[in-house]
Amino acid sequence: MPTILNYGPYRFYFYAGDGDEPPHVHVERDANIAKFWLDPVRLENSGRFSRKEINDILAIIHKRRDEMQRSWDEFFSH
Repeated sequence: MPTILNYGPYRFYFYAGDGDEPPHVHVERDANIAKFWLDPVRLENSGRFSRKEINDILAIIHKRRDEMQRSWDEFFSH
């Protein structure tokens, strides 16, 4: 489970077995885990986050999307 970004209370990561899916990140805070597609950026599973937090997380992903996509590409190109 490579962590690609820690931002505030959130940990952004993907699973090593995720390579057969389109690029995405999982986001974790405490017991909440959500999943977001990267292209285009959109919510796949809210993981019990509040609507406000989902919007905050979406803003972070939009801001760091290129970095997250690069991490995905580098990891899964092996």
